[in-house]
Amino acid sequence: MTVETLRTTCSRDCPDACAILAKVEDGKVLELRGDPEHPVTKGFLCFRTSRYPELMDSEQRIRQPLLRRDGQLQPCSWEEAIEAIAAKLTEVRAESGPSAIFHYRSGGSLGILKHLADLFFDLLGPCATKIGDICSGAGEAAQQQDLGTSDSNDLFDLLRSRNIVLWGKNPTVSNVHLVPVLKEAVAGGARLVLIDPVHHKSAALAELVLQPRPGSDFELAMAVARELFDSGRVDPGAKNHCDHLDEFRTLACSRSVAQWAAVADVSEAAVRALANRLADGPTAILVGWGMQRRQRGGAIVRALDALSAISGNLFRSGGGVSFYFKRRKPFRPFGMPVVHPRLIREPLLGQDLLAAVDPPVRVMWVTAGNPVAMLPDSQTVARALEQVEFLVVADCFMTDTARRAHVVLPVPTLLEDSDLLGAYGHHWIGESRGVVPMPAEVRHEVHIFQDLAKRFGLTDFPQDSVDNLKRMALAPVAGQAASLEFLRKHGAVRSPLADKVLFGKGRVVTANGKVQLLDVAPAVAEVSPPAATADASEPLWLFSNSTEKSQASVWSGKGLGERTWVLVHPDAVPGLQAGATVRVESPTGSLQAELRLDPAQRKDVAIMPKGGHYDRGQSANVLIEARATDIGLGAAYLDCLVRIVPC
Repeated sequence: MTVETLRTTCSRDCPDACAILAKVEDGKVLELRGDPEHPVTKGFLCFRTSRYPELMDSEQRIRQPLLRRDGQLQPCSWEEAIEAIAAKLTEVRAESGPSAIFHYRSGGSLGILKHLADLFFDLLGPCATKIGDICSGAGEAAQQQDLGTSDSNDLFDLLRSRNIVLWGKNPTVSNVHLVPVLKEAVAGGARLVLIDPVHHKSAALAELVLQPRPGSDFELAMAVARELFDSGRVDPGAKNHCDHLDEFRTLACSRSVAQWAAVADVSEAAVRALANRLADGPTAILVGWGMQRRQRGGAIVRALDALSAISGNLFRSGGGVSFYFKRRKPFRPFGMPVVHPRLIREPLLGQDLLAAVDPPVRVMWVTAGNPVAMLPDSQTVARALEQVEFLVVADCFMTDTARRAHVVLPVPTLLEDSDLLGAYGHHWIGESRGVVPMPAEVRHEVHIFQDLAKRFGLTDFPQDSVDNLKRMALAPVAGQAASLEFLRKHGAVRSPLADKVLFGKGRVVTANGKVQLLDVAPAVAEVSPPAATADASEPLWLFSNSTEKSQASVWSGKGLGERTWVLVHPDAVPGLQAGATVRVESPTGSLQAELRLDPAQRKDVAIMPKGGHYDRGQSANVLIEARATDIGLGAAYLDCLVRIVPC
């Protein structure tokens, strides 16, 4: 028996991109732990990844190709699967053109080599592709508009902060390796503020906790801006490094502090306390990903950018407004500039697929995604995929989307895969390498597309080894101590293209080097409640939040069990007891859930887990209308009102 410890990097859709040490005996993973030498991972992993070996051994795992015959997915050989795919692609491209072929890639794996799937379909057609981003579309678009980029100061620059504002961010669940950095900052004297309508574990980290009305982050930001203007604490340099300062002042002063605070349902004292922390910098604002998933999500993030800029924190070490770390910046892209014949809007995917005519979408290929469970209005998405003539899904687990496929291709899990990773929670680059061999009938996606490219004569598709493709991707930084060989020797390296202070030279990267301040108030979001019945609750704002046990729609441990759950304040459902089975209803759909009660929550919110399985009746996305954000084509998941009804 040979026991060894092997190194890899987590590729899941998480900001941390953890460095993993796998204890392996004769091809079987015995234990996973975080690499103590990685400056961010620091020796620990989340529950989800620690339990990942159980998923690899579960019945959910896809270990061989599947082909639909007589209405059922049945095992087949790779030759049969690839022949069926190649024949269908050839037929549809000849009969209907490449706009009838749609490639959908999501974030089930954040590996850089997954972008080669895009290149294949661009060379084959170009084919139809998706537009928009359900994860961070509005926030990134907002910062691109305001600052010219969406990136952050070095993660450990937080240790220089006097104040840190977690605005709509719950790191104890969705960014766990930020927590030790926050604790170290607090131990060094930093004061932590948490702003979130939902009460969660991260509140224990904070000195000041605000629970504003759901969706009122813009009004709260305007209240703070008004207080800064009224008290004369706007940075004197703001007029030099910001455009539209007068217009922003007019917007902030269109209501009094008291009026803005009333809409946000916070006290004037709380507004003053928050303004004091911004004025007493350096103050860092850490922007959560949830609140930009609203119809005016872009405007909300733009308001936070403006607060950082006018308070003088944007250009300071220990300051900044962090929404994202530019994870792909160190890598050479594999794609090429093309004009796609058809664009399918990701947040409205079900609607757009059903509406596509002349030609309809006849073939759809899904890479690293489970749109049936993860997109808004899951029922329409499921119906749309069921009407696609030929659906191909490449995945390592049998998802709601894979069950609807005509061909399912088994691909490596994160512990078998070989790829490169950037992170959107810090600036370190890592390599993933298989710590155990893939099952005999599992293939790397690079090899799948190389095979198909040969069949179609796509000579511009690279036929290099996976290692050489990694070297190609690392070309921009290889000469700066970030080559593949350097990564393998040192485990992870900080991107040489990332500055310690993003705007340390006193300029942003917009066209004129000035912050483009928000100057127009966003439209009021239109959200309709479900119809009232005699025994229904008042309308509640639905939060479908990340959980400690799931990564998107992949659950660790026992998962959700028989049914999903909904958490509310006891007064929101008078007369109902914890553990009762209830129906959660919206204008879009309904589902059954176990009732949970928490008096620490606001009385106007209902919390459900993100990523429940659609076919088991657990997906909160059946309740959520498909609507886009104001900019960035994100999905407005949180603009959803529900009622709770006893069963």
